[in-house]
Amino acid sequence: MTLPQSWTTPPPPVDDQARVRAQERQGVLTKPPGSLGRLEALAIALAAQQGSDRPRADQVHIAVFAGDHGVCAEGVSAFPQEVTGQMIANFANGGAAISVMARHLEATLEVVNLGTVTPTPDLAGVNNLQIAPGTANLARQNAMTLDQVSRALAAGDAAAERAAIGGAQVFIGGDMGIGNTTSAAALACALLGAAPAELAGPGTGLDRQGVSHKAEVIAQALARHGADRQPLSTLASLGGLEIAALAGAILGCAARRVPVLVDGFIVSVAALVAVRQQPAARAWLHFSHRSGEPGHGQVLAALEAEPLLDLGLRLGEGSGAAVALPLLRAACALHNGMASFADAGVSNQTATGSQEAGDES
Repeated sequence: MTLPQSWTTPPPPVDDQARVRAQERQGVLTKPPGSLGRLEALAIALAAQQGSDRPRADQVHIAVFAGDHGVCAEGVSAFPQEVTGQMIANFANGGAAISVMARHLEATLEVVNLGTVTPTPDLAGVNNLQIAPGTANLARQNAMTLDQVSRALAAGDAAAERAAIGGAQVFIGGDMGIGNTTSAAALACALLGAAPAELAGPGTGLDRQGVSHKAEVIAQALARHGADRQPLSTLASLGGLEIAALAGAILGCAARRVPVLVDGFIVSVAALVAVRQQPAARAWLHFSHRSGEPGHGQVLAALEAEPLLDLGLRLGEGSGAAVALPLLRAACALHNGMASFADAGVSNQTATGSQEAGDES
C-alpha cells in the first residue's frame, strides 16, 4: 500500500499576506500594543493559517484514535487492555470526558478504532477499521509492519479529509490505548536521544516502582531498535496504531490548510513524528497544554512549543485541547470584534514619552 500523499509531500505554507494584515489590524485596535499577550499571537497565526482577515474557531472536528499495545504483556499499565474497547463504547455512549467537551463546544466528534485486542461491536460514531488486534510487543519485536503503519497513516489522513470537507476551522486529535504512554515515551526517546528514565511517567497511575519498570522495558525496546531516528521506521518499531493515525491526521490537516490544536503527551509525540517527517507541518500546529507526564516537556521543547495551559492534565482523549479551545475562540472574537482607534474615535498617541490610550497606569 502506498503512503498517503500528505505523508510524502510537504504541506503548503501559511498565508504570509494574511499574517501581515492581521498584524496590522492588531496594531490599530483600541488597546495598547501587545496588551492581549498571546491571544494576539493566536489570532495572527490563525489568520495566516486560514488565509482570512477574520479567523474563526467555531467549527471544530475532534477525532479520537484508539488502539491496543502488545507491550502491555510487560506489565507497564495499571489497567487491563480490555479498557481500550470499553472506553470506545463509552465515547460512543457520550460518557467520556471528550464526549462531554464535544457537546459543550458543539464540536463534531468521531472515534476511529485502529485495532483492539477485544473485538468492538458496531457502534454509532465509531469507525471500526481493526487494522490489527493491537500492536506487537515493542520490547521484543517491531510494534507494526510498514503496511500497518501505512494503513494507520491513511486512516488519520482520511479523518483530516473528513474534517476539511465538513468545513472544520480547527482539528483536535485524541488518543485512547492502554499502554500508549510506554509507546509514546519509547518513540520520543528514540527520536530525541533521551534516556527512558527522563521520559517514562505514571501513565494510568503507576507507582514509583511501576514507572521504574516501565523505563526498563523502554530501555529494552530501544536496545532492540538501535540508533535509527528515521520517523517512519521508528514509528513502525516503537509506535502504536493510534499514534501513527494521529501523525497522519496532523499531516493531512496541514496538507488541507486546517489548523491543529495539539493535545497532551501522546498527541505531541505524534506531532513530533509528523514534524520530523515534514518540518513545514510545524507551522500548522498550536499546543494546548503541558501534560502531567514528565516526558512532555522535552517533546514540547523539541517542537519549540509553548502550550497555552498548564493544569496537570494527563487524561488524553483530546480533552486538554478541548479545554483550551475557548482561548482560540476568544482570540478570534477579540481580533474580529474590537473597534479600531479610528472607528471608536479614540486618540492613539504614539509620541515618545506620551501615554497611550488604554494605559493601565
